[in-house]
Amino acid sequence: MKLENLRIIVDERERKSGIPELLKSVGMNLEMKTLPIGDYIVGPETIVERKSIRDLMASVFDGRLFDQCSRLKEHFENPIVLMEGNVDEIEEITENPLIFYGAISTVVLDFKIPVIPTPSAAHTAKLLVSMCSRKESHKGPYLKKIKKSIDLERQQLSALCSLPGIGEKFAIRMLEKFGTPLKVFTATTADLAKVEGLGEARAKKIKNMLDSKSKHLKKSNQKTLHDTN
Repeated sequence: MKLENLRIIVDERERKSGIPELLKSVGMNLEMKTLPIGDYIVGPETIVERKSIRDLMASVFDGRLFDQCSRLKEHFENPIVLMEGNVDEIEEITENPLIFYGAISTVVLDFKIPVIPTPSAAHTAKLLVSMCSRKESHKGPYLKKIKKSIDLERQQLSALCSLPGIGEKFAIRMLEKFGTPLKVFTATTADLAKVEGLGEARAKKIKNMLDSKSKHLKKSNQKTLHDTN
């Protein structure tokens, strides 16, 4: 099977990984889209979620990983989690590697999603090519319609899950209490602390993150000594 006859649908956000360029360089046909779930669609029912070791750990801690797994299973028959990088990094990221392996075990045993390790972007590209060139995938990948209403709900949860210490469970509780993400972001520390199980310490962390001045704030927005004279 010629590579130029093969097509992969790639999520726009994967450009910076360098993998789309590697796929193009071997002659693959790429279709860049903003995918609502997953990173690479390599067959009619096969979708790949690529995560670096650090991404994977971050998604374990903020509760995104299992949410992503359930969505992948909901829409595709053969989802795959691709774990890219050196597994030794786990020791640097967390003092308790058992958390990492516990999460991997959940993905494999509870969600029945295989986790495939690759050492680098170059190897990830090779794996994607080989998945795409299987005889069963001759029909080529296609985009599924994933309901907008689900997307809005997911976007709201995802926005809240970006807050420190908030996974999907707390994000849902916040929406139950406040109604909209905006009301969560503008809530007082005392009101946030009233969310069941959240507590004052976590509420303070959230408010601190939301209220801290960004280093990206343009200098021109700030009054200089010259302006005050």
